[in-house]
This record gives sequence, C-alpha cells and structure tokens, in this order.
Amino acid sequence: MSSRGGYPGSPMNPNINVNPMTAGHGGSVRMPPPPATMQQNSGFRTMTNPASQYHQRPGMPPSRGVPMGPMAGPVPGPSYGSSLPMRPGMSPVAMDPSRKRFLQQQQQQHQSLGGQRRSVKRRKMADKVLPQRIRDLVPESQAYMDLLAFERKLDQTIARKRMEIQEAIKKPITQKRKLRIYISNTYTPGKPEGEEAEKVASWELRVEGKLLEDPGKQKRKFSSFFKSLVIELDKELYGPDNHLVEWHRMPTTQETDGFQVKRPGDISVKCTLLLMLDHQPPQYKLDPRLARLLGVHTQTRASIMQALWLYIKNNKLQDSHEKEYINCNRYFRQIFGCTRMRFSEIPMKLAGLLQHPDPIVINHIISVDPNDQKKTACYDIDVEVDDPLKGQMNSFLSSTTNQQEIAALEMKIHETIESINQLKTQRDFMLSFSNNPQEFIQDWLKSQCRDLKLMTDIAGNPEEERRTEFYQAPWVPEAVGRYTFSKVQQRRQELEQVLGIRLT
Repeated sequence: MSSRGGYPGSPMNPNINVNPMTAGHGGSVRMPPPPATMQQNSGFRTMTNPASQYHQRPGMPPSRGVPMGPMAGPVPGPSYGSSLPMRPGMSPVAMDPSRKRFLQQQQQQHQSLGGQRRSVKRRKMADKVLPQRIRDLVPESQAYMDLLAFERKLDQTIARKRMEIQEAIKKPITQKRKLRIYISNTYTPGKPEGEEAEKVASWELRVEGKLLEDPGKQKRKFSSFFKSLVIELDKELYGPDNHLVEWHRMPTTQETDGFQVKRPGDISVKCTLLLMLDHQPPQYKLDPRLARLLGVHTQTRASIMQALWLYIKNNKLQDSHEKEYINCNRYFRQIFGCTRMRFSEIPMKLAGLLQHPDPIVINHIISVDPNDQKKTACYDIDVEVDDPLKGQMNSFLSSTTNQQEIAALEMKIHETIESINQLKTQRDFMLSFSNNPQEFIQDWLKSQCRDLKLMTDIAGNPEEERRTEFYQAPWVPEAVGRYTFSKVQQRRQELEQVLGIRLT
C-alpha cells in the first residue's frame, strides 16, 4: 500500500483513532497495489510510487498543480512541469517565474531529497514498542515486550555499573604483594704477579628481587619499586668519600633487574642498605603525636585528611554556629599550637607535620671467607602494586567491540517494527474492503476527490459547480453583488493609479 509517510494512518505514523480503511491526507484512502506486489515489497524502502495513482485534470494549467507555501519534501503525485499539456491558448510565459524556478528546483532535487528523507526517518525510529492494537491482534507478541522490558532493565544496570567503574578508577586501586629481595656477594682473591688475573683481591655485592607470584605473569623490573637505594659501607675501610653508593630515580631512569657494587678488599665488610619505596600516590609519615592520636603512621595525604576529619566529627570539634571553624581540644592545641582554626587552614598546618616515610633498613655482612656458605640472604617486604582489576576496568570502559553489532541489531529491530506496522495497515485496508466493498469504494472515491483538490490547489467543488441547481441557491444573489462590487473597486483603483488622481 502506498501512502505518504508521516500522515495519520500511514505506516510511518499509525493512529489507532483513524479508520483503518483511510490512509493519507484528510482521511483519504489509497488503493493498494496487487497482492503479489504487497507480498514482495513489505518494507517501507520498497513502497510503490504514489505518482502512478494521480492524473492531470484535463484543461488544468500546470501552475494549478503546485501547492503554495514551503515544502519539506517532494509532493506525492505527478511532477507538474513543461512536459504536461497546457490549456489551449495559454502561452508558457503565463506561468509565474518564481513558481517556474520552484518547479525546476523540485525536479532536480527530487531523488536526493527522497533518499535523505528516508534515511532521516530510519535514524529517528527510536521507539521499539509494538502498538497496543498489534499486541491485541497477536498475543504472542507479549514475549517480545517482556524481552524489551528486560533489555531496558539490563541497559540501566550496565549504565549504572559503568558510572561506578568510572568513579572507582579515579582512585588508586592497589593490592599488597610480597617482594623478595636477594642480597648476595662473591669474592675474587688476588693473584701473584706474572699470572693472567687480577692482582688485587675484590668482592662484588648484588641486590636483586622479584615478586612472589606465578611465573606466567608479566615480570616487573626490580628498580621500579624504589625511589632511591643507598648502600653504606664501612667508613673506616673506604674513607669518607667512597663509602656511599647511591641510586636515585630520575625522569630519564631506565628500569633494571638489580644493582651490583664492586670494591677492592680482602676482609669481610659490614654494609647497610637503605631502600626507599616509590609509593604511588606518595605517602607521608605523620608526626608521632598526631600519629598516636589518629592511629595512622604512614599513609597518603588523602587518607590522612580523611582520618583527621573522622576524628573531628567523632569528637564534635566542629563549631556548632560557625561551621567553617574547628575548636581544638587539648591534643589539637599541643599539636597545632592554636585554640581555633578554619577548615581551610588544616592543609597548611598539616604540611609541617608530614615527613618522608622511613626507609627500609637491611644490615648485611659481605663475607670474603671461602668456607662461609651463607653468602646469600633473602628478605621479604610488603609493596603495593596496581590491581589487575584496574586494567580490566579500563578495557571494559574503552571497549567498542560490541557497539557496531548492537547498532546493527537495533536498526534491524526498528525495520522489523516498521514492517509490522505497515503490514497491519495493509491488513486493515483489505479487511475493510472485504467487510463492505460498496461503502469502501464510495469512501475511497470521496477521499481521492479531497486529495485531488489538496494536491491541485483547486478552490470550490467542480462536481457541484457543473450543475444548474448550484447557482439557484439563496446565497448566489449576495455573492454576485459582492463580486461585482469588488471588481468595481479594483477597476477604480487602477484608474486612480493611471490618472494620478483620487476619484470621489
């Protein structure tokens, strides 16, 4: 069935209050194509051209076939133009030039505008709900509505989880792991002169480590866990200028699997290793008094502020009238040195109470005794590493693998719903014809007549005007008088303009 999309009763805009046998402008009816065509072309993209159903009225000038005013798209029906027959005795120049240009533009843009309008309609089909009239006709469609409700609930759940994940990844997500540090040393004795070897005895200290995890996972470099490493040797043996070996992280530092130090010597040496962990975000050690008060020794700045606020709230130190002030108790007065302070002053006062965390201290003896079997020591320390779940969260948020498939399925659902609506309209059309063919044909002819008047911009009713009874109605004498008076006034104005005078 061919009808103009967007009008009441059409497949694009089904209206339950419209007579199912009428479709089109003003409740008009369109005769459907043959049943075989309807079965083959059920989708809205293969609708038959309505232009084949309209014909040019004999003797009607082309200018009468174009609706006045702006148009949003091509008019259903024939494209009126110079190829159509004109009234005898009327020259082509009698057509309004502006209307002529409009017709030319319409003919040039007919194909492009038609395709654009169809694509816009497809894009704007956001409703996937089956109309109630179709659900009443097909009870099995309730299963589809149940799936649609479940899909809506699932979409809401996924959207809420995505927001929760976005908020979660803004905070550092870490987990504690064990880092095993291996400290070993080797000794190379000196050789007498004349032999191909080092003449001076020396030792070599190696510091390595690895996470205690499954070997299949990606290995992380040992140096990436530390901000600095200092090896302090015996100052009496190596002097004040050569007893420290330091490594500090720089922006251009390349990660390594371990550190090694080589020095000359043939006696055992005591050394101290100072390891400073690289916390991300940075952690700070609190002043001992504040640490005892809050129960926090070393934490991030955000965690310290949170613990401080909990203490203030639990002890009701916030001023009841001026909420921006904190009334210090005797512990706060000793720590912050004031009786009252603003909330905005807390970060500044807290900065003086934060210190760098204590380094990890390991004492080790570099043994040069060849009989000593304990030349390797192991130490386990706690480190914080990124939770693998954070990477999975980022992958979930950035994943677009299923978006194209979902969009294709959405479009397929929209097209299916559109096809169902169109088939329902066609069914109602045929059902009305089968119930009462005579009344259906009469209503169809009336609607076609109304559509023809709207399309051709005809004033009046030609069918009634051709009968003599039409001109014997009571209103005819008054209409003739008004028409004569208007013509006299029009002629009078023309004479005044030509003569340049005003007739009285």
